[in-house]
Amino acid sequence: MIQQIELTLPAYSRGYHLIDSVLAKHIPKLPKTGIFTLFIKHTSAGLTINENADPSVRVDFESIFNKIVPENEPYLTHTFEGPDDMPAHIKSTLVGSSITIPITNHRLNLGTWQGIYLCEFRNYGSRRQLVATIYS
Repeated sequence: MIQQIELTLPAYSRGYHLIDSVLAKHIPKLPKTGIFTLFIKHTSAGLTINENADPSVRVDFESIFNKIVPENEPYLTHTFEGPDDMPAHIKSTLVGSSITIPITNHRLNLGTWQGIYLCEFRNYGSRRQLVATIYS
């Protein structure tokens, strides 16, 4: 059986935001076993799974990604929406637009220190549309 839910996240500021608790409010009871996929319908934000215990991880993510993909570079041409526009698209490509997690005993089978992040790469992010698909 396949279930699919579309949900809208509130607008988040630029940065890396744990969204596990938001997802838990919108996702129906999970099957005993299966696969959960989450897809973001945007090109300037991404999804990832990473360390959820120490908030300094989020600060380091921002620092590293800004060093790898800086803003205000003269060679960037897609800047109609501001200097964060094209860098946001590149960062979302590096992070990715979907994640897959096994379902075990009616729960997402994440590691002890893993959390699901919305990676907002725009200075003024908008509400983000997600599609969750549950395969059982």
